[in-house]
Amino acid sequence: MIYEHPLAYVLGLEGMALMRAHTGEHDRAFVEARLAEIRKFLDDESLAEAAVEVTRVDSVAGYRIWSQTYDGPNSAFQLDEPFIREIVDALPAGDALDAACGTGRMAAYLAGRGHRVRGVDSSPDMMERARRRVPQAEFLLGELSSLPLPDESADLVVCSLALTHVPVLDPVLAEFARVLRPGGHVVIADIHPEGVARGVVPPVRLPDGRPGRVATYRHLVGDYVRAALAAGLQVRRCEEPLHPPGEPRERTGVLEPWDVWPWGLCDLAPEAAHAAIAGTPSMLFWHFQR
Repeated sequence: MIYEHPLAYVLGLEGMALMRAHTGEHDRAFVEARLAEIRKFLDDESLAEAAVEVTRVDSVAGYRIWSQTYDGPNSAFQLDEPFIREIVDALPAGDALDAACGTGRMAAYLAGRGHRVRGVDSSPDMMERARRRVPQAEFLLGELSSLPLPDESADLVVCSLALTHVPVLDPVLAEFARVLRPGGHVVIADIHPEGVARGVVPPVRLPDGRPGRVATYRHLVGDYVRAALAAGLQVRRCEEPLHPPGEPRERTGVLEPWDVWPWGLCDLAPEAAHAAIAGTPSMLFWHFQR
C-alpha cells in the first residue's frame, strides 16, 4: 500500500526549491516566500487530513483498466514520438518489434514506414485494441523478459513507456539483444528516473473506485548502460530533454482530486514546483545497436 499525503508532497516541492536556492539559483525574497508558504501549508486543515491510501497494481491489472482511456490525451506521446521517428525514419524498412506494444501506437507508425511488424505485450486488453488498430501486424502475448520470438529475427526493437514498469532491466535488454540481428537497432523512450522520483506514476481507479498506481520502478541512467553493455549492445545515443523553463502555472489554492496528483498538487505551490522541476529532465531516450 502506498501512503500519499498532499501536505508531504507540497512540502517536498518546497524543499527541492529551497535546495536550488541554497546553491544560488534564487534570491532572499524567494527563500522567504517559500518559508512563509510552508508555514501556511502547515496550518492548512484541508491538507492535514487529506492523505490517500493507494494500492500498488501490477502492470497487467493496471493496463486492463487503463486500456479504456490509454489513447486519450497523454503529454508523454508528444515527447517520445519526435525522438523515435527521428531515428526510425533514417533506418531501412525491415522486421520490427514493438516491445510492450500497448494499444499499437508504435506498431501503427512502424507499419506505416513499411516495416513488417510484430508486437508483444503482457496485457490482453491492450493487445486486443492493437489488433484492431493495426490488422496487418502480428501480435503475441508475452513478457519483455521472455519474448516469444526466435533469435535474430528482428532488425529493429522499439520500446516506449514500458521499462519503468519492469523491476530489473538486465533480462529485458538481454532479450532485445537476443532477438536482434547483428547491426540491429534498439530505440527506447521512457519517463526519466527524476520524474519517477517525483511521483510521475500512472494512476488508475480500481473497479470498486479505490485509487491505484501501476507498479513503477526508478531505473538510473547507469542501470540502462550496464544492462545494455552486458547484453552486447552499444550506445549510439542518449538524450535527456529538459522541462522548459516557462513560467509558473497559476496558483489554484484548491486541493484537486487524487486522480490528477501530482500535477494538481504542483498547482498548490506553483512557484516552488516551477523552481523544483523547470530545467530538470522529463524523459530518457536511448538508441542502442547490436
